[in-house]
Amino acid sequence: MPTRHPSSDQALADLLIHARRSGATVDADTAPVADVAQAYRVQALVAGALGWFDAGVPLHWKSGGPSREAALTHAPLPPAGVWASPADARAWPFHWCGIEAEIALRLGSAVDHDLAQRLDGAGASALVDAMAVSIEIVDSRWRQARHASALHKLCDLQSHGALVLGEWVAPRAMDWSAQTCELKIGGQSSSFQGSHSLGDPFWLLPQWLRHVTRDGAVLPKGAVVSTGTWCGLPLAQRGDTVWARFAGVGEASVRL
Repeated sequence: MPTRHPSSDQALADLLIHARRSGATVDADTAPVADVAQAYRVQALVAGALGWFDAGVPLHWKSGGPSREAALTHAPLPPAGVWASPADARAWPFHWCGIEAEIALRLGSAVDHDLAQRLDGAGASALVDAMAVSIEIVDSRWRQARHASALHKLCDLQSHGALVLGEWVAPRAMDWSAQTCELKIGGQSSSFQGSHSLGDPFWLLPQWLRHVTRDGAVLPKGAVVSTGTWCGLPLAQRGDTVWARFAGVGEASVRL
């Protein structure tokens, strides 16, 4: 087979820009991605072309990974697709609707590059002033959808569709291994306990903060990160109402 050379940053970005503007999906197989660094450059090119963060540093992010041993990945979230619960997404364009029930964390103070480099887990956790239940609706601009490569997904904001945020509550010490999550999609209910891939959603904070501030950006007070799924990635259908509840934290819902 002939060697497939990575696409240029702009060629990859142009595919995703076209997909978002046209509402069509595009073929990942026509545009190989070289590495994680290229994927992050593509994220920035798409965001710049679509004007998502012209007002400043992105305020909403997703971050996570399959285990503490794996490299975490991060993506800024377009502000138009961040909604308070209960949310109505019936007018929002989705190709498909994967569901992730998550915990979102909010910063109570700004973080710059120097501070981010010094923070350990306890120091980063101390900056969080609130947490909330979140529901991420997972979608893809790639024709391969959930079967696209990990690097293609990273270019595409880690397959982000939209984010719903429940009511904010003060953070407190939690036994995350005993934490329960209830999820209802349409008429189907399921429950989970201690199922976060990192064991503790706060664990990712130092890596996320270093990523966001790596080029000198200052992440403002009030910035939010959604920290990864507790429920895998079940699929929902148009017309479903999705509801998630974390005992002792709160709940969130969205109608698709």
